[in-house]
Formats: sequence, C-alpha cells, structure tokens
Amino acid sequence: MSDQPCYAGVDVAKDELVIAFTAGDGKPLTLANHSEGHAQLVQLCRERRVSLIVLEATGGYEQVVTAELAAADLPVVVVNPRQVRDFARATGRLAKTDQIDAAILAEAPATVRDGLKS
Repeated sequence: MSDQPCYAGVDVAKDELVIAFTAGDGKPLTLANHSEGHAQLVQLCRERRVSLIVLEATGGYEQVVTAELAAADLPVVVVNPRQVRDFARATGRLAKTDQIDAAILAEAPATVRDGLKS
C-alpha cells in the first residue's frame, strides 16, 4: 500500500453515485444512490483507508449518502459546485461527464494539500 493518502470523489445524481479514487486502478465505479449502494461505498472507503471523501452539493441528492458516510465515521465533505468547476478549469479539464467530475473531486484535496507544502 502506498504512503500517499487515498481520496475519493463522488459525483452524486438522483439514481447513482460515480466514485473515483486517487489510489488503485483509476477506473470510476458506479453504485446505486440508495442504502445498498451507500453501504457498498462505506465498505470501499474503509477497505482503501480513504483520508477524505469529497462530494459536490447537488440540490439535496447528496444529503443521505453524506449522512451515512458520516455515521460510519468516515471523513466526508460537501463542496460548492462552482469551486469544483473552477478547479477543473484551472487544471485544463473542461469536459463534463460524471466520471470526470468524480475524478476531479478525488484529485482536488491532494492537489491543494501538495500545493500548500511548496
């Protein structure tokens, strides 16, 4: 296992969650946005020892999964969608897909943290 922290980005929609991790094979996963999918997400984040789970505010669709992650004692934060768009633009990624959004959400904490070490 790497010494680098693992971050998770979760793009939340009404019916599904698209999850990207900064560690692993890099392929985003899609889970259902209901209790079974939330339980799978909790398990995946525990297995990967995720340091932070980042979700974008999506008009309320993120509330239940955020509460379940917090109840499982996992570190979770909900961020402003405008800030995510600004970060994506700053890194040169203007395409808009759920997979790209999830990857950007996962990469943001590592990039900001590394930038603060300079």
